Amino acid sequence: MANLSRLEDAIARGGYSALLDRVLITEEQLNRRVAELGAQISQDYAGKTPLLVCLLRGGVMFLADLMKHISAPHHVDFMAVSSYGVGARATRGQPRITLDLNTDVRGRHVLLVEDIIDSGHTIDHVLRLLQTREPASLRVCALLNKPARREVYVPISYLGFEIPDEFVFGYGLDLDEYFRNLPFIGVVKKEYQ
Repeated sequence: MANLSRLEDAIARGGYSALLDRVLITEEQLNRRVAELGAQISQDYAGKTPLLVCLLRGGVMFLADLMKHISAPHHVDFMAVSSYGVGARATRGQPRITLDLNTDVRGRHVLLVEDIIDSGHTIDHVLRLLQTREPASLRVCALLNKPARREVYVPISYLGFEIPDEFVFGYGLDLDEYFRNLPFIGVVKKEYQ
């Protein structure tokens, strides 16, 4: 954000609605698609015990809902990767692992759960790192894909929604750490990007 206090002033005046241009994906659409993804993952991993690796923090809400719809026995672990500064269009730095897995992935079927794939650099970095640890398989499940911003190819096995090049928040995605708790995904007004 060019002026963080402007954002905080808007939040104080009207909460998230002061920043919301429009709802892009409703709560009902999210619930339906997450259930469909869970069913497909359950089918694909039948007879296996996948390790769901969630990238913190944005993927937590998606992971929690997705797990409810996966009937295959599974394990969960978390990673945190830092690559962005503050603001909707902050410059990208070299991805850096700030929290690594506690689980050895060698020989495991790993499903990386991510909230949004934008340029692709962060997820590509994580995939390359995990591949060196010799998993039996390594796939990506992304809630959102923003192909217009892609700079690096990312193989997405399970996708919730493809979205246009707009800055979004809600359902785990933050607006400068605010509003991850919203049950829908909304587009941020241009003046707050």
